[in-house]
Amino acid sequence: MMARNRHDHFYRLAKKEGYRSRAAYKLKQIDSRFRIIRRGDVVVDLGAAPGGWLQVAKELSGGTVVGIDLQPIRSIDGVTTLAADVTADGTIDAIRELIGGEGGNGHGRANVVLSDAAPNLSGDWSYDHARSIDLAEHALSCAEQILTPGGNFVVKVFQGDLFHGYLQRVRSVFGTVRAHSPAASRKVSAETYIIAKKFRRARRNL
Repeated sequence: MMARNRHDHFYRLAKKEGYRSRAAYKLKQIDSRFRIIRRGDVVVDLGAAPGGWLQVAKELSGGTVVGIDLQPIRSIDGVTTLAADVTADGTIDAIRELIGGEGGNGHGRANVVLSDAAPNLSGDWSYDHARSIDLAEHALSCAEQILTPGGNFVVKVFQGDLFHGYLQRVRSVFGTVRAHSPAASRKVSAETYIIAKKFRRARRNL
């Protein structure tokens, strides 16, 4: 893996430009095309380690940016991080407190929720796909609980037989939904990103 990364264009570019991962360019390309993050937006990044998306989100927003991950994230200027499980009781309240407190927007709501999280691959594609969808479901649930009306959501998923059903669930709560693979994604990867804009309402079963 490392040998491949050393010869990867976006890996080398990330090293040169000071980003923590090549994934930073995926968010740059997504935002360039879909205008997800605006100046002053409150942004929450789920599964944020090592922090490449946080760096880009801070550049684009300039406002409150919060990163959540199971593992601690090395500090980034102007970014707040929390080592927590987004599925655990109390995490949503902790996020709301972070984005609504000092330097936040005062009402505990985000303009944008991002998730580039992926499961550790087992080699069993059906299992890995199901776990990817499970992570995406948790990200969607979080987005529904903390997004302000009209907010935006970007989430990574692996393609497979559960993808369409998940896409329909996202469509049920957002006005505009697209599936997109940025150029910075590796050609051999089965990942795709769901770009959802104009949050309307949470599902009733939350």
